[in-house]
Order: sequence, then C-alpha cells, then structure tokens
Amino acid sequence: MSRTFVSWNVNGVRSAERRGFINWLVASQYDVVGVQETKVSDQAILSENLRRPNGYHSYWHGATEKKGYSGVAVYTKLEPQAVRADFGATLLSREGRALALDFGDLIFLNVYFPNGKSSPVRLEHKLSFYREFLDYIKGLRSSGRSVIFGGDVNTAHREIDLARPRENEKISGFLPAERAWLDEFAAAGFIDSFRHFHQEAGQYTWWDQKSHARDRNVGWRIDYFFVSDDLLPRLKRAFILADVFGSDHCPVGIELK
Repeated sequence: MSRTFVSWNVNGVRSAERRGFINWLVASQYDVVGVQETKVSDQAILSENLRRPNGYHSYWHGATEKKGYSGVAVYTKLEPQAVRADFGATLLSREGRALALDFGDLIFLNVYFPNGKSSPVRLEHKLSFYREFLDYIKGLRSSGRSVIFGGDVNTAHREIDLARPRENEKISGFLPAERAWLDEFAAAGFIDSFRHFHQEAGQYTWWDQKSHARDRNVGWRIDYFFVSDDLLPRLKRAFILADVFGSDHCPVGIELK
C-alpha cells in the first residue's frame, strides 16, 4: 500500500486557513502533510478545523522564543508510534523548527530550516542548524532507522534550482557554504527525491511575492524531500504542486510503495 508525503511552507497557517488550506487538505487526502512557518506558538488560538481536520491527527511545535514566528506542524492520517519535538540541547529544539514522527518502518522529519539573509549572525545560526541536523539524522541511520525529511530547506542546491543563479551567487540561499551542506546530505546517503526523477530546469517551489515573480516563474527550488538511500526502491515518484496557491511557496511531495 503506497503512502504519500507532502510538505508546504504555508506562510502562516491561520492565513492559509482563510485561503482554503483545510479544504485543500481534506480534498487531497494525502497521508502525511508537513507544514512550515505556521506562525503559531500556542495551539489554543487555533480553530477546531485547524487542530482536528476531518480524517487527520495533527501535531505541533511552536516557537516559544518569539510569538508569531516560525513553527511547524504535521497532519497525518496514519497514527505515529511516537512524536518528538524535543531534540535535547540542539538547535533542532529551538524556534519551533522540527518535528519527528516515528511510523515504525521509517521516521519522518518535518523541518523548517533557518533563513540566513537577515544578518551574518543568522547565517552562522543556519549553518550550525545544518550541522546539528546532519549529526542527528546520521545517528538515526547508524541505529538502523530509515529516514525521510522534508520541508523548507531555505537553500537552492544547484544552478538548475533557481531562475537567476548568477545574480544570486552572493545571496544567502545560494551561498557556497549553504549549498555545501546539501552536498553533505547527499554524501551521507540521502537522496534528493525530486532530482532523482526530474532533471529539467524551471521547476521551482518559492517565488518572491513583491515582484510578482510567480507570474513569470522566476523562482527558487528551496523545498525538498530527502530519503535515506535504503528507501530508494520504495520511492515511486516525487512532485511539485506548482498549481496550488495560497502561499509564496507551493507544496512538494513524494509517494512511497
């Protein structure tokens, strides 16, 4: 029986609700949907529809350090054996950026990686987050666990992954130091699921709203699903849902056997 995993940076889950997010979720019937940038610290402010949409369990990790900032959630039709939001004394536990769901045969991580554009300090924070995250997933693999991680990685890996690489080569999101961490994920045995199936250019997941870049498809592919290499025989397809609106990002997904 196949399972479909989807990831979407919704740029505010309550705003997304007003734009039809729950209708899309229930109509689509994906098995597991991870969302990022919920901008929710306290679940008490959420509607019943957002907390318990028809047919789904939901799990949340909000940023306690700053209200209305960051935050991740997972909607799942499959009840996990365990859910983890506390990763110990690491950056993964801070700012509401990661949730791990254990489904028995695999662990799914929904992650909202930091953005490094605001300052050199935040860039260093982002690079440290990459390092600590890689250490964590390497540990999972060393213990014999299969791993999927999906979310807003906030970096375009290669020139094919953004419309204007030359103009952005000194901008956070396409810096060599950031792109090198995606190389590290690959070297550690994690497969970029979309590139495994699709080699064509012009496939993006984020567009600048101020310049109406989506109308011209001047975008970046910064939302990913990586799977551990042992899951590759089970990977049926990977896709970008560029025709789904409601955020400056669009959803991405994979299907496993």
